[in-house]
Amino acid sequence: MRFLAHPHNYEINKTCMKKKLFLSLLLVSCYSMNAQHIINVSVNGNDTHADGSLQKPYATLQKAYNIALEYQGNDTVFINLGPGIFQFEKTFTITETPKTPVVINGSKEGIFPSTYFSGGIKLGKWEKTSEGYWKTKVEETEKYGFVFEQLYVNGKRAQRAKTPDKDWFFIKETKEDIHYRGTGRFPEYSTQRFTVDPQDLETLKGIDYESSNDVMAMFFHHWDNTRKYFSEIKPDSGYLFLNGIGLKPWNPITKGSRYILENYKSAMTVPGEWFLDKTNGDLFYIPREGEDMNSADVYAPCVSTLLKFEGTKNSPVKNIIVRNIAFEHSAYVMPKTGNDAEQAAASIPATVHLDFAENIRFDNCLITNTGNYGFWFRRNCNNCMLTNSLLTDLGAGGVKIGDNMIPEENEVTKHIHVENNIIQKTGMVLPCGVGVAIFHSSHNKVLHNEISNLMYSGVSVGWIWGYADSYANHNEIAYNHIHHVGWGELSDMGAVYTLGKSPGTHIHHNVIHDVYSYDYGGWGLYTDEGSTGVIMENNLVYGCKSGAFHQHYGRENIIRNNIFAFGQYFQVQLTKVEEHCSFNFSNNIILGDCGVMFAGPWDKANIDMKKNLYWDLRTDNPDFLDMKFKEWKKKRDKQSVLTDPLFINPQKGDFRFKSMKHARKINFIPFDYTQAGVYGPKEWKEKAKMSENDIKRFSTIIKEREKSYSSYYRSSK
Repeated sequence: MRFLAHPHNYEINKTCMKKKLFLSLLLVSCYSMNAQHIINVSVNGNDTHADGSLQKPYATLQKAYNIALEYQGNDTVFINLGPGIFQFEKTFTITETPKTPVVINGSKEGIFPSTYFSGGIKLGKWEKTSEGYWKTKVEETEKYGFVFEQLYVNGKRAQRAKTPDKDWFFIKETKEDIHYRGTGRFPEYSTQRFTVDPQDLETLKGIDYESSNDVMAMFFHHWDNTRKYFSEIKPDSGYLFLNGIGLKPWNPITKGSRYILENYKSAMTVPGEWFLDKTNGDLFYIPREGEDMNSADVYAPCVSTLLKFEGTKNSPVKNIIVRNIAFEHSAYVMPKTGNDAEQAAASIPATVHLDFAENIRFDNCLITNTGNYGFWFRRNCNNCMLTNSLLTDLGAGGVKIGDNMIPEENEVTKHIHVENNIIQKTGMVLPCGVGVAIFHSSHNKVLHNEISNLMYSGVSVGWIWGYADSYANHNEIAYNHIHHVGWGELSDMGAVYTLGKSPGTHIHHNVIHDVYSYDYGGWGLYTDEGSTGVIMENNLVYGCKSGAFHQHYGRENIIRNNIFAFGQYFQVQLTKVEEHCSFNFSNNIILGDCGVMFAGPWDKANIDMKKNLYWDLRTDNPDFLDMKFKEWKKKRDKQSVLTDPLFINPQKGDFRFKSMKHARKINFIPFDYTQAGVYGPKEWKEKAKMSENDIKRFSTIIKEREKSYSSYYRSSK
């Protein structure tokens, strides 16, 4: 008999979730069934000589919303937008709430929106140059100094000219001259000189001084990035100079630090690269295979935030649904002072931004081709939802919840619901962006999302380092499928990552796999500095470089009834020993075939460990730190067992049980891990899947960088 993992309380939880979702959908249905006031908008409409009817639609959302504000009836106002691309020259900001609920309703083709809000300028009139490039004149740059840092060709992101085209260069030596230290943890103003291999700068030889000031470097730290324009470049001697904020002691640029160079014409070497000469507006591009520049759709983004909800403390914006809308071509332009290292790219703006907003729902939306984040429910947002939406090809991360600065107590964002969304391909401009980041915010739910193909953490919860009080509490992260995280770009990451005091935070029924960092710290579940009161249970975590679970330091967390398998270096890890109880570790199944079972001082820490099942496919007598199992069990891990868990085919990702015979010994409660991820139509579930090519590329990175690796990769990739 085969036993499928399924918790006793799952059906109850599932029923509750379905009821909540039904109620939210009922709200939309009620809007539809009630008497309606419909305002039509079309790309071919007219704001001056129209009445908003289907026959005479308006041309802009602004006009339609102004009409909605004036409406005196009691019925729901539907602003129906036809298919096509609506060009935004500036942010559309909603500051007032109409007297009745409003539905901003786009068109759709199948299950995906066909109404597009674009923050880009369409470019054309391309000609081939003698150099083999294609060129067009950007008149807005020539006339007004308009610059952009992203470009999209036929709906696909192009790469601003960079070198190297693959991987990175490395710093050989760093010297910092401090001009003004100030009182903080790092100097307020300094000059840094980096010594590099002169060969790295070969393409910069002969560049004029003005152009050299536009050359940008991106440095890769452990968990974030620095992006700066150089103050001076000396290609022959191999010197690079930066001015500005001094090096941060926790993420400095030192010998061995990685960097790339961007934004100069001679770095254009491969198809898909482009360069903008801001002195005259000439845009150069090398087409990719199959691209015809005479007919290509090319967009340069010019608007950062396309849609903003901006109420006040006393008058929040309320009761608006946005559905079937696609947002694309939102811009991000780095300030002249650059981007200093910042975890999670926390301050980067979003395509859709909300402050002082209540009961706002986004449903069946698309955000793509951005230079920034997708959504930011920032300050004093309450009871808002993001559902059934696709966020892909994002410059930073997917969704931010709460303010990244400590807010006033009465301005804390609460009760944000993020469910059944696909969040993929993040960090295209700033790799340190996060799939879903919860800052100073509580009582949020992140459920049933597919989060994949990220350079950094999948879900991050909390924004206090240490044991100070935090507003990030009672957050639920559940039934998410988080995978192919890291790509060997950054380090010190977790598919689910927590910070600070988090009472009531519940992380459960997630499936996490394929987490691969550059060096240390590619974990599945990661309770970092001061994490307190976090419950992690009923999660399936496997194929992570540094192990399925790691606690840096924290207090009274509960890690129970999880399946942890196939860590590359370790299965589970602990860093610090503290006097208080760090965590409870019980009823877990740990399966390894590579690396070691434990890393860190598990034998010395204050941990309550009992009733765990361990197995190593290489041997029936593995090491537990410097002990064998009998001694380990007696000293640390009471009532635990060393035996085969009897999974059907774990190397192929099948963690169902052939038999519960051995799992029952530790009172393990099986759970249905197949419920993780998105639900709905077949087309939606198919869209959530990563391409086979991307999966192979991820696996190739691991095999190229590792001398040995888990049988999970050997047998399933």
